[in-house]
Amino acid sequence: MRGIATVVDADQAPVSVVGSERQSASRLAARLERLRNTLRPTPHVPLGMAGMNLFAKLEYVNPVGSIKDRAAYWILKRAAERGEICDGTTVIESSSGNFASALAAFTRLLGLRFIPVIDPNISGAYESFLRRMCPTVVKVEERDDTGGFLKTRLAMVKHLCATTPNAYWTNQYGNLDAVEAHYELTAMEICADFDSLDFVFIGVSTAGTIAGVSRRLKERYPNIRVIAVDTEGSVIFGSAPRKRHIPGIGSSIVPQLLSHAKIDDVVLISERQTVEACQELLTTHGLFVGGSSGTAFAAIKRHAARMAGTRLPTVLFLCADRGTPYLDTVFDPAWATRLE
Repeated sequence: MRGIATVVDADQAPVSVVGSERQSASRLAARLERLRNTLRPTPHVPLGMAGMNLFAKLEYVNPVGSIKDRAAYWILKRAAERGEICDGTTVIESSSGNFASALAAFTRLLGLRFIPVIDPNISGAYESFLRRMCPTVVKVEERDDTGGFLKTRLAMVKHLCATTPNAYWTNQYGNLDAVEAHYELTAMEICADFDSLDFVFIGVSTAGTIAGVSRRLKERYPNIRVIAVDTEGSVIFGSAPRKRHIPGIGSSIVPQLLSHAKIDDVVLISERQTVEACQELLTTHGLFVGGSSGTAFAAIKRHAARMAGTRLPTVLFLCADRGTPYLDTVFDPAWATRLE
């Protein structure tokens, strides 16, 4: 599914206006090509763990600070190439923090307006950043029928798209450009770095990352096992919905992009286990990472016995973002005691 755009009917618009929009889109594409140079390959580092050769790919090294930089860049790039956005476009998106932050930075650079739709689970750091970068920030307060906020956020996005002239919804939940971003960028880097891989653990939310990465890794390493990692209370893999508190992992809906992923197994992790894993990554391995990274690490420990064989398996997981936005939640002992 492509982003939803409200545009002038080309059959009725003056030729000069159409030509101007094409020139605008061409300029945007050129700026985005320069922006591409900031998305350098992210490093992978070895972690000591018995029974495996474990590596973490540090996606928080991306320019705005998360793996979502890749999808935000690629979606805007493709939209500009197709002429779906121009200088007068207002970009609109629902986000728990990382994707909105990437869009806020990139649209500012491109001279576009951006309206993020957020909810109370967003970290104070992300919300502060967005309010400094964006003239308008919409924060929904009402939970949906699953106990989360995603459906409420998406309803607000649809309302804004219907009432905002020249609106463009990047739609990270259903835009195939997000899958392509991780196929062409994230997974390409992994293939260049590893001669062989046995397992990869990827946290799932919008499913764009696991769809793009899994498809390319399956082509490069035919025997690799792709393990999807989700949080308890998320409905992505058919579990009963429950109130969740840690953003960036799980979902209140089954994302459309999930159907494009090649998944061999699923591991569900409680939020309390996520907190413990984030603490362990920091104190034992020196990695200060966010909630989805800790969830993936906890899943590796849970799955370890099933990975044992005649040789040590090579295992990779993605660290989607840094721990700074989670200081008041995941890394706050008092907050963590309130988790179920």
